[in-house]
Amino acid sequence: MTAEVLTALADPTRFRVLELLGTRGPGTATTLAAELPVSRPAVIKHLAVLDRAGLVERHREGREVRWVVRPEPLEETARWMSAIARQWDARLAALKRLAEEDAG
Repeated sequence: MTAEVLTALADPTRFRVLELLGTRGPGTATTLAAELPVSRPAVIKHLAVLDRAGLVERHREGREVRWVVRPEPLEETARWMSAIARQWDARLAALKRLAEEDAG
């Protein structure tokens, strides 16, 4: 799942779509397209990618389809990235100790 999330977020337009939904709440493809430099059909394609990554979900309200953010995949990805950062911090600290021992 994490790879799909990172791939989905790598595109600046998809990132902006997610940002808009996160800050402004549920939105339609039409309302999102009004805020972006892309067409409504392009927004629908971006929403489909975000949906496959589990980052958004749709709710039908009459004839409208409203999209909302699903934070769980973002939280899972953040935990994964934090774990990798801790591993790198530990490796860099060990490397620093070795370099200081050799210099001293």
